[in-house]
Amino acid sequence: MKLLRVGPPGAERPALLDQDGRLRDLSALVDDIDGSLLADASALDRVRAAAGAGVLPALDATGLRVGPPVGRIGKVVCIGLNYHGHAAETGQATPAEPVVFLKAADTVVGPDDTVLVPRGSVKTDWEVELAIVIGRTARYLETDEEALAHVAGYAVAHDVSEREFQIERGGTWDKGKNCETFNPLGPWLVTADEVPDPQALGMRLWVNGELRQDGHTSDQIFPVAEVVRYVSRFMTLYPGDIINTGTPAGVAMGQPEPKPYLRPGDVVELEVDGLGRQRQELKSA
Repeated sequence: MKLLRVGPPGAERPALLDQDGRLRDLSALVDDIDGSLLADASALDRVRAAAGAGVLPALDATGLRVGPPVGRIGKVVCIGLNYHGHAAETGQATPAEPVVFLKAADTVVGPDDTVLVPRGSVKTDWEVELAIVIGRTARYLETDEEALAHVAGYAVAHDVSEREFQIERGGTWDKGKNCETFNPLGPWLVTADEVPDPQALGMRLWVNGELRQDGHTSDQIFPVAEVVRYVSRFMTLYPGDIINTGTPAGVAMGQPEPKPYLRPGDVVELEVDGLGRQRQELKSA
């Protein structure tokens, strides 16, 4: 299934994209697309049955904002330097273990919402990523099979980053990763049954119509199952939590001087195979 949330920020309602690309209202069946729904197999079965029976009312998508596909996110866990090509372009060694950092949940916005360039920023950068959406509480998972069984689905994420704040201002990466609007997510949560191999997905990003990233999840240093298993050793993952799994080569930081960092007025578009497409215009904070 392709689950999504539509409507104004803070007042989104649950919806489904059917096999014909039509938007269907789920409000009569579920309160929201969130961790409580994703952990409830019977509720998800009711949604599937209603979708299959063709009884869900249609929604007019004209002018309707698409919000993040998951509500009430507890935490966003991120994996840095997780593509061989990206590590190489930034001149860094392949990590021996996953590089883990956190983004605040309030950085998450809709897939087509405005992204704000922070005040004083000169190095705002783009990163197309595959996001994992957790569906079952995960603690100390032992096997890849266990890890994948705890995944509810996948989404497109844009891990926007400010490289000067991240690298040159001291401390950890947090200052460059947690600026407002720095995590567009969606448009859909595509359930795991529709993504049989998360290591077989192409991913692309354009800036002002120019292709900047053209990667593939097969280039991940630590694949999806290993990432979930690894992270579960250090923190408990709850239904509705998000894991951004890293970006392929092609970010501005990896380009020759003058590096083409983002500026207000730029338009970024990005997609992952089968998971949909995002479009953001950048404006000043």
